[in-house]
Amino acid sequence: MSETLLSSLRRGSHQAMAEIYQLHWGDIFDVALKKTGDEALAQDITQEIFISLWENHKTIKLSSSLGAYLHGAVKYKVINYFRSGNLKAHHYTALSALMDEKDTIAADHKLILKELHLEVDAAIALLPEKMQQVFSMSRKQDKSIKEIASDLDISVQTVKNQISAALKLLKKSLSYILLIAVLISLT
Repeated sequence: MSETLLSSLRRGSHQAMAEIYQLHWGDIFDVALKKTGDEALAQDITQEIFISLWENHKTIKLSSSLGAYLHGAVKYKVINYFRSGNLKAHHYTALSALMDEKDTIAADHKLILKELHLEVDAAIALLPEKMQQVFSMSRKQDKSIKEIASDLDISVQTVKNQISAALKLLKKSLSYILLIAVLISLT
């Protein structure tokens, strides 16, 4: 894809979006279908990706080609679908196939994992100071709830509340990224 087409998209050109859609729709649909095994779901995922591309056209930043960006979006959408609770028994094989791709994308995993760690760290940094401290002691220093309560001179229940609240905020802000990090670290 030419840089001109991407520049036009960033300026809000409907024609550029239509051309991108025509160029990439079939390929993205095929990838989604391969990963899900469900034609209707693959169509939904493909449509969501292009809708998201249009909604974010002004701020999209690509570190590689648009095709690579769209293929990555398919992987994230599929993982998000499986994580969202819409998982059906026959979709277990699709998730396995996604994980089996580790041999072909192993080099990308380190880069993706590094980016995910940065996103997690950024999300943790947005937590209130006391919550950050409790969460860090729990997850990074492997301290027990009682140890944290003792070290900070606060109640055990306060520690539990802080950890629970931190996890809720992180899950909300990171969404499916935590699942991706786990999948990548398993390979």
